[in-house]
Amino acid sequence: MSLSEIIIGTRASALALWQAQHVKRLIENHQRISVTIKKITTKGDQIVDRSLVAIGGKGLFVKEIEDELLEGTIGIAVHSMKDVPHSLPSGLILPAMLPRDDPRDVLVSQHQTPLSDLVSGAVVGTTSLRRLFQVKRLRPDLVFKDLRGNVDTRLKKMDAGEYQAVILAAAGLKRLGLGERITEYLDIVPAVGQGAIGIECCEQNSDLVTLVSSLNDAESFCAVGMERYFARRVGATCQTPLACYIRSGETPGTFHLSIYHAGPDGSGASRHEIVGDWADGHAMIDDLVMRQGW
Repeated sequence: MSLSEIIIGTRASALALWQAQHVKRLIENHQRISVTIKKITTKGDQIVDRSLVAIGGKGLFVKEIEDELLEGTIGIAVHSMKDVPHSLPSGLILPAMLPRDDPRDVLVSQHQTPLSDLVSGAVVGTTSLRRLFQVKRLRPDLVFKDLRGNVDTRLKKMDAGEYQAVILAAAGLKRLGLGERITEYLDIVPAVGQGAIGIECCEQNSDLVTLVSSLNDAESFCAVGMERYFARRVGATCQTPLACYIRSGETPGTFHLSIYHAGPDGSGASRHEIVGDWADGHAMIDDLVMRQGW
């Protein structure tokens, strides 16, 4: 594959295709390169009747795509970073993160009813332990039920009355032009990488690495990289109710770190807020992990 043509590999959901089309436009607007999109079905897309925990984790949304990267049938892959495992296969790298969109979690409910006003026993849809345990602390009287599928599928199930509310990512709704469906923004810590789009390719393809790197947003790259470092440091899996979000601090050169961590059953939950210099980020994460015994 030459740099006269680039094939983007992506999942086939409406949100994944929006992200791939966005990257396609960015490349074509700055380079005289033909870019095509290849839809790839992953195991995570095929199995929608069981939770991610039951079938092996969110890495199932990227494995087939990464296989095609390594085989050379696609040149780059475009991912929602919250779906990407915290360690990559040998030979693959993430040279670029696009400017991060809204990282927050939101509630979408019937009749635009806010979380505080949902009736006791109302059914809320989410497959995320991170979301479940954080929201359950706010409303322990609600019933939380697994909900798989793309954004449109989840909204349709709620609209059909299977759920009184669902918890989704703000960025996905906004990218799909569905921001008006948001009932309220939730005061919970986002997932590692939430709201960020990453571009993955083979490390040995230096020309492609250079091109992809030109799309990188330095702040997003640094923040998501540190979040992923934290997840690796604590050995996070899909069974770990863990959240980590890093953003720039109020003064130049500083960051603000929010972390939520709990046991697989929600026990021992704790939330931490840390402010420090970007240069000290990894050391501060190491210190927190050691002090907490995670």
